[in-house]
Amino acid sequence: MSSAHPVFSEALVLLGGAVVSAPLFKKLGLGTVLGYLAAGVVIGPLLGLIHDGEDILSVAELGVVFLLFVIGLELKPSRLWQLRRDIFGIGLAQVLVSGAALFALALVFGVEWKAGLVAGFGLALSSTAFSLQILGESGDLNTRYGQLSFCILLFQDLAIVPLLALITILDGGVDSSGSPLQSFAIAVAAVSVTVLAGRFLLTPLFQVIARTGAREVMIAAALLVVIGFATLIQAAGLSMAMGAFLSGVMLAESSYRHELEADIEPFRGILLGLFFIGVGLSLDLAVILDKAATILIAVPAVMLLKGLVIYGVCRAGGSSHNDAVRIAFLLPQGGEFGFVLFTTAAAHSLMSNADASLLAAIVTLSMALTPLAARLSRRFLTGEAHEEMDEDFEGAGSDVLMIGFSRFGQIASQILLAGGRDVTVIDFSADRVRQASSFGFRIYFGDGTRKDVLLAAGIEKAKLIAVCTHKPEITDRIVALIRSDFPQAQLFVRSYDRVHTLSLRAQGVDYELRETLESGLLFGRRTLEALGLGEEQATAIGDDIRRRDEERLVLQATDGLQAGRHMLFSRPVKPEPLLKPKRQVDDYDEMPDPAVEDAAAS
Repeated sequence: MSSAHPVFSEALVLLGGAVVSAPLFKKLGLGTVLGYLAAGVVIGPLLGLIHDGEDILSVAELGVVFLLFVIGLELKPSRLWQLRRDIFGIGLAQVLVSGAALFALALVFGVEWKAGLVAGFGLALSSTAFSLQILGESGDLNTRYGQLSFCILLFQDLAIVPLLALITILDGGVDSSGSPLQSFAIAVAAVSVTVLAGRFLLTPLFQVIARTGAREVMIAAALLVVIGFATLIQAAGLSMAMGAFLSGVMLAESSYRHELEADIEPFRGILLGLFFIGVGLSLDLAVILDKAATILIAVPAVMLLKGLVIYGVCRAGGSSHNDAVRIAFLLPQGGEFGFVLFTTAAAHSLMSNADASLLAAIVTLSMALTPLAARLSRRFLTGEAHEEMDEDFEGAGSDVLMIGFSRFGQIASQILLAGGRDVTVIDFSADRVRQASSFGFRIYFGDGTRKDVLLAAGIEKAKLIAVCTHKPEITDRIVALIRSDFPQAQLFVRSYDRVHTLSLRAQGVDYELRETLESGLLFGRRTLEALGLGEEQATAIGDDIRRRDEERLVLQATDGLQAGRHMLFSRPVKPEPLLKPKRQVDDYDEMPDPAVEDAAAS
């Protein structure tokens, strides 16, 4: 029997390492990224089962490409334009200041200035794969600090072009592909082709393929688009990830966006995990052992200096302390493009191969420490009153505007959606927005007590506003605002208790419901049935209690909370009620103290 091909043997080892390490490290709370890295180190440097880590990395980099494509699908061009200040402002400042600071640190270590300049700006770039994977696992991509981190990483991807040109200039020659101006023109042309093709060709292409009904062809077309545009942009001197990101942005408004994301996601996940394993495989333990003292000093020094710079730049850009801390601990590592810069610099004789290997080891170890650094950031956070997210209301405006999406709102939304109604949901809890978004709900972060937020969320288009917030004081503020500024709005409100119900009715809401009324009625009904009463009788009793409750509310609205005491039950009714009632209303005149009534009413 013939032995298995080496490719299959290596694939078996890599998959086995991923399957064992990722769940184990996730269970330990260390994250899957660190698990993949550990698997790579064990498979490669320690056991020597696989030696060609660089070859695996070259293929696995497609995981980063697919990751940027999926992110691009979530960012419409209008949204990307809104982020231009963060991309070209904070992103540019981070690269320049970090590069200059690390260049100075390299000179302190006695590195020759040309090599130090390349090393400084190479280390200023962070790892897109590691950072975005950590943000994705924690569900923080849509937070303010997650969006700003992404903007910085996006500019770093753009910065690779001038940095490669810098190596050519430092070498004193001109790249064989032409002058820097020519290279820039080629890059602009490639980006223009990508944008135009994405806008005018891709949607018709997918329409034609969709008509065939061949699922596998749609998957093949998705892969073709991502890899094709990534290759085009790479040929123009930019990164493959940038090409994939641009093609994703161009398809963000396509009706095929969700299907494309579903098609690409499995490839993205497995290849990105393979990329992290490849980083562990490529770790040169010999270089680390030989230069252990230098690396032990350089890695924390680079991460500390870079983290301080990122914190300062973010604070100067208007970020809160907590957001700046999170970003500083998320992006202090070196990145994938650092490997490219150091290898190119060595090829141009700007640094020795040994120095390039040392820098690559520093980058790799800093990557390995990133998940731990991200967890460490929690110790430096201050107790902020509320976590903020970007208020992005792109696409908002529906038949129903729901404010608040806790348990009550989630249940009510299911009825509305099942009835074919479109619902726009806003909530002021970043955690709730992240959680609901992960289940596919169209939910926006926003404060419902602000008029500008309600306008942005489409209140003027809504046929009905459902206020489902759980704090009565917040509900009252929202109701007062809507009744004042949008008096024609049809207003349905979640009520906290009986007193709150009376207050809401006084404000003229169209409908209100106490959050525990129906659940309490159903609970009591089911209890009667469990005790042997027939379902029809139990239902009739529940309907009677509901009717009595409404009648009491009508009386209390005019005569005060003490009104309607006679309508409460305080002892069993005999004979069975609602069959042939023999008791008159006067039978309930002797009732308990009002304090007991209030407890029973709630």
